Amino acid sequence: MHVTVETTGNLGRRMTVAVPAARMEQEIAVRLKRLSQTVRFPGFRPGKAPMKMVEAQYRGKVTEEVMGDLIRSTFYEAVNEQGLKPAGGPEIQPKNVDRGQDFEYTATFEVYPEIKRLDIKGKHIERPIVTVSEEDVNRTIDSLRRQRVGWNPVERAAAKEDRVLIDFQGRLDGVPFEGGEAKDFPLVLGNNTLIDGFESGLIGARAGENRTLDVTFPTDYRNTNLAGKKVQFAVTVKQVNEPVLPEVNDEFARALGVADGKVETLRTEVRANLERELAERVRRELREQVFKALIEANPLDVPKSLEQSEIEHLVRTGRANLEAQGLPAAQLPNDPQLYAEQARKRVTLGLILAEMVKAKSLAVDAQRVRARVEELAAGYDNPQEFVAWHYADRERLAEIESKVMEDQAVEMLLATAEVVDKPMSFQELMRPGQQVV
Repeated sequence: MHVTVETTGNLGRRMTVAVPAARMEQEIAVRLKRLSQTVRFPGFRPGKAPMKMVEAQYRGKVTEEVMGDLIRSTFYEAVNEQGLKPAGGPEIQPKNVDRGQDFEYTATFEVYPEIKRLDIKGKHIERPIVTVSEEDVNRTIDSLRRQRVGWNPVERAAAKEDRVLIDFQGRLDGVPFEGGEAKDFPLVLGNNTLIDGFESGLIGARAGENRTLDVTFPTDYRNTNLAGKKVQFAVTVKQVNEPVLPEVNDEFARALGVADGKVETLRTEVRANLERELAERVRRELREQVFKALIEANPLDVPKSLEQSEIEHLVRTGRANLEAQGLPAAQLPNDPQLYAEQARKRVTLGLILAEMVKAKSLAVDAQRVRARVEELAAGYDNPQEFVAWHYADRERLAEIESKVMEDQAVEMLLATAEVVDKPMSFQELMRPGQQVV
């Protein structure tokens, strides 16, 4: 077998393979002889027809089959011989072959890029140093209280965080518009539920009061007939209610599912949940920084076939997520190029990590996998059932193993970087880039 390879780009290769005529003829002869034992010709018993008749009838079909099989087998022989690593299936172009001539074909494909660096030496990584404080626990419990808020009617003027019950009708140029009217509409002032100026315009209103609000719809409003338009709303305030938060007591704890109904147990469980959130967020922050640095250290050309496959995966996942939320998949952007950059980064990272696993002989730590599953299970009512559910399905467990393997790779890479501890509050970590209130 004779093989020649041309470079058609950074990753592109065109390989020409010539299979000796003797090898092809031998395979054709073997198959024709095998076929002659079963085919029937008029006037001949099975297996007794002359080979010339069998060859005349079936050589064309057998030749096509042999060519296909030779392509499949010799392609992998050839790439191994040349030390090539094809990324995705090849495009094959067989050449016409006359009897007695070598069989020749060309295979066009991309190869995997060379990974030059498996470290992030010199890269600056900030490691969040965070602890869960009593204030964080109190803030979370306060949030739980707000989820169970009650409402008491008041005679005073409405203030921020009060809930008003209103009737309203909107008019554009004095004419009511569709969707601009409601009866007995509950509105919490300050939640920014309605357009800018509506809620603030009701601050100070009392039950039984009528107000006219002059507001302007945003320019990007979903109803293009109203976008950017100035309108008036005639509003009747029917009730003003102030929020009443439940007390943090044993009854409140029991309502939240705390088994012994004690406030201290509630606080312990809240702290444990926050610490699990904290651990996961720290892992994510480090992983994102490390992987970003790793990609920057390896500017790769990505095989188009792998990039396209990842784009298709992202589109499918996006549609499935929308459908799971009860939203029409048609809302997902149709242009695949919108996912190209994300796909390219994901493929790049996957190639680097795969090479790292191979070069460093990384193996997933079964004890860490178990610990991660149990950590996730701690947030459920029946942790053991959750653990058993994961270990009962190889695919579910593989997702956890993949995350653990990433953690192991991150730890190995962190050892090569310049890591600086960054003390911060729980709020700063959970809401990066936002002002902490």
